[in-house]
Amino acid sequence: MVTAATLWWLALPPRGWWELFPLGVTAFMLALAGRPLRERLWLGALAGVVHYGIALRWLTDFTGGGYLAVVVLETALLVLVAAVSFGGPTRAGAVTRRPGRRGWWLTTPAALVLLEAVQNRFPFGGFPLPSLGFSQVDGPFLGAAPVGGSLLVTGLAALTGAAVAALVLESKRTRAVAAISALVALVVPPALPDTPGTAAAGTLDAVLVQGGGARGVHVIQSVDATAEHLRAARGITGSPDLVLMPESIAHVDGPIGQTSVGARFADLARRLETNLVVGTTEAEGRDRFRNASVLWGPEGNLLGRYEKHHRVPFGEYLPMRDLVEPLSDLTRLVPRDAIAGQGPAVLQPRGTPPLGIVISYETFFPDRVAAAVHAGGQLVLAPTSASSFTGRTVPAIEVAASRLRAREFGRAVLQAAPTGYSAIIRPDGALTDLSGLGTRELMRASVPLRTGLTPYARMGDTPMLVLALLVLIAPVGVHATRRRSV
Repeated sequence: MVTAATLWWLALPPRGWWELFPLGVTAFMLALAGRPLRERLWLGALAGVVHYGIALRWLTDFTGGGYLAVVVLETALLVLVAAVSFGGPTRAGAVTRRPGRRGWWLTTPAALVLLEAVQNRFPFGGFPLPSLGFSQVDGPFLGAAPVGGSLLVTGLAALTGAAVAALVLESKRTRAVAAISALVALVVPPALPDTPGTAAAGTLDAVLVQGGGARGVHVIQSVDATAEHLRAARGITGSPDLVLMPESIAHVDGPIGQTSVGARFADLARRLETNLVVGTTEAEGRDRFRNASVLWGPEGNLLGRYEKHHRVPFGEYLPMRDLVEPLSDLTRLVPRDAIAGQGPAVLQPRGTPPLGIVISYETFFPDRVAAAVHAGGQLVLAPTSASSFTGRTVPAIEVAASRLRAREFGRAVLQAAPTGYSAIIRPDGALTDLSGLGTRELMRASVPLRTGLTPYARMGDTPMLVLALLVLIAPVGVHATRRRSV
């Protein structure tokens, strides 16, 4: 189990060795093979403690107690995966000799699909950063994203690892089925169209501004990010269609259009004769604020805004604040709660088609990008921050999430961060430009626009959830039927 946990960690960004996730599934299943429930539970707990203990150690930069709580929660979910993964045929030297049930080797991939689905929704609206699917953005399974989203990508990668376990443990007939399944999972996704159901709709001349500076800054308001980004923007030449600046680089009391800070951005938009999108935080009273991306047009006038819908729990607001405040020092890091945004996830710049938008944490959630695409967005803007993290892990996971979202929905994604990573991602999920960390950079590209909806954009996660549940339930039903017929 330690081997499986380590392989899964090595597969995740920033390493991204995608091949190790299926191999980790193989190791996970071999360790569980032939084991009774009690042994599967403690083996699952061991894998969870090792994997999540390493993979989530970046949380200790904020709170040791929160880190332990999240590791325990994620470990409990992985224990459930081990519990529903039926024991397969016994290997030589194993303690028990209970034969496996037919189709046992499919249950672990199905359980891992459900694990990712739960992580996308629970707790507090979801915590998907540990999702193993982010390990697959450079692998062949990414081609399945427009059809079944990240759940299908994860499922196919896990199925390949499960097939290897079946080749080791099963009979000749089952080994043939497993080998064919693995071959199909490896060969078919790369052969699928990159952006099915969508059509080209021209291009957009876009510039991403990364101001640069120190990382590991928990309170970004203490940094004059406005000045840094305006200084970086001096290098922009001509009149691009769009200039995108990161999340939370302007901090004001009240609506930004009524402040001197807003006037500086309006002047920049007029000078460049461009559409300018800037991430702002606007204080509203002593206890609340708004996290918004604001659009200025080429004449310096305000054209629109998008306020972040999916807030970061324990980052942008404290769930159950009245209960948490007396028990922790999190109020030092989260003194005010963000107000949840409303309205469509789209901006309408002058002279361009509508542009979808998600802010930072929302990139991890397919439903937020789906909202942007269904609102007519022909590409997706993803202003973010990630300046609070000293290492590469969280910025790299954000890029992986943006690449996965791009492929799922057939839209280019522009990710702008104050200190990195900023990225330009094509609709097929390919990374065309990536900034450094802490550097000052301008990134410019002619970005493809697309219309239409991929199959995943139309159907969402429901087909994969139903399939995973059927895979888990079917062996139980077959086993019960056989017992009654005896």
